[in-house]
Amino acid sequence: MTLPALLVYVFALGAFVWLLQLAVFTYGRGVVRAALDEGARAGSRVTDAAGRCEERAAETMRLLGGTMGEGVSIACRVEGDTVLAHADVRFLAWAPAMPDWTFSITATSRRTPAP
Repeated sequence: MTLPALLVYVFALGAFVWLLQLAVFTYGRGVVRAALDEGARAGSRVTDAAGRCEERAAETMRLLGGTMGEGVSIACRVEGDTVLAHADVRFLAWAPAMPDWTFSITATSRRTPAP
């Protein structure tokens, strides 16, 4: 009776950790998305350069911090009248049996004309 109970507890704990990791990864994706949106918005003023976009994105990324924040690289560039903020993200799994989460995401904003 002890071995089946132990297996049920191990399975339940593994499922709980997996769901918790999924929730944290989803939060991390939201922070990255918000950082890109903020960066693209900040860099959309004609008087600002792509550097302002990266600064603002980095400020917003402080919400993530820790080891999750280390797996995020953000770059901004201006193409014509559009600001592109792009992130390559890799969130490391908490346990060897769980997969890492890797994705790329881009936010765009049109540059506002000079008054």
